[in-house]
Amino acid sequence: KTIEYDPNRSAFIALVEYTDGEKRYMLAPQGLQAGAKVTAGDDVAPEIGNALMLKNMPLGTMVHNIEMQPGQGGKMARSAGSSAQLTNKEGKYAVLKMPSGELRKVLINCYATVGVVGNSDHNLQSMGKAGRNRWRGIRPRNRGVAMNPVDHPMGGGEGKASGGHPRSRTGKYAKGEKTRTKGKGSDKLIIQRKSGSKLAQG
Repeated sequence: KTIEYDPNRSAFIALVEYTDGEKRYMLAPQGLQAGAKVTAGDDVAPEIGNALMLKNMPLGTMVHNIEMQPGQGGKMARSAGSSAQLTNKEGKYAVLKMPSGELRKVLINCYATVGVVGNSDHNLQSMGKAGRNRWRGIRPRNRGVAMNPVDHPMGGGEGKASGGHPRSRTGKYAKGEKTRTKGKGSDKLIIQRKSGSKLAQG
């Protein structure tokens, strides 16, 4: 029906009117025009904006708003310009190449929407002034190397100093540490990390 701006996300949203008159919003994929028809179901053509199970899509299809568990609702690839590619089908799993480059298995009965999320130029937007970040609740970030030694482990030194190995304000080594929680249940569904390292499949 219409393509609209949403202040709570980077993507645009589309107002959809069902045949029974009910109206709901969905993420607007790239190329979807106001007045276009979108469908969700099992025997649906894999066209932009349509939602169907991964098992019914041809290999190479670009998808977004992907479920992690059937019936749970879309969780992955939802921000502006993002999408995943269906690369393989193995038994009850489909293999997706995520926006990060990670290869991940998802149950083949999960739903996803065909296409790439719209507003792909979102990352080219310039804030213009510091105040716009303040409106969004983002405060100024001061560099540790610009501080005095009393304020930060990387502060001080004669002239401009590199600060040595990056550390946090409390003195702990920063950067390079793995940020993913160890022992997650979904670890077994990841075939290849975004870093390119392949995982042993159990």
